[in-house]
Amino acid sequence: MLEVKAATLYYSEALVFQNLSFRLESGQCLALLGASGVGKTSLLRLIAGLHQKRPQAKTRVTGQVLWKGSPVFNVAYMAQQDGLLPWRTTLENVLLSFQLQGIQSPIASAKALLIEVGLGGVLSAYPDQLSGGMRQRVALVRTLLQDAPLVLMDEPFSALDAITRLEMQDLSSQLLRGAHKTVLMVTHDPLEALRLADEIKVMSGDPIQLHSYPVLQSRAALSTYQDLLTLLRKKQ
Repeated sequence: MLEVKAATLYYSEALVFQNLSFRLESGQCLALLGASGVGKTSLLRLIAGLHQKRPQAKTRVTGQVLWKGSPVFNVAYMAQQDGLLPWRTTLENVLLSFQLQGIQSPIASAKALLIEVGLGGVLSAYPDQLSGGMRQRVALVRTLLQDAPLVLMDEPFSALDAITRLEMQDLSSQLLRGAHKTVLMVTHDPLEALRLADEIKVMSGDPIQLHSYPVLQSRAALSTYQDLLTLLRKKQ
């Protein structure tokens, strides 16, 4: 279980959010929904510990981020940009983090995952030889291979075309749930939140607050989608 307790974040003297608290049960997917620039990525970076590690950026952080009661835990982060290095092949990009840490690379597991997501034929291809959807599948495999219990997803499908985005949403949901991952994703797309999440929280206000919106049985209903759009407009 992920628990955020009374988290406060300042950029220099600008307050981003204050006393923000919520819980995410293990194995569940929570979508943070909000307009662009509302602070979704800032919250993800705080949970990942990235703000705390950059005091030179004039950020101030208070509060606690705990995983099953412990402040020490592993996090996998999947960003909007795939972050593939152009001079490394598909397989080499997937294994990069292991090589940087100086630990043995799980080559067999990497190949098996790449085959599972339909990339078995491009193990030796370079990023500029891959489509946008293929590149995001490489990034997804890289994320899964880290074997972290908590996966943070920062609008990883927003740059894809509509059909590829739907395919990647389904594939990610299938693989992450199959691996029993706990997922916190941020998005500005209500439909994506409804399709993927067990629970939705809308970020809005100044300072930012979280407003819960249960998915329940109406996950794919048009009326629910319209309700969320109305809620977003009211909260901005």
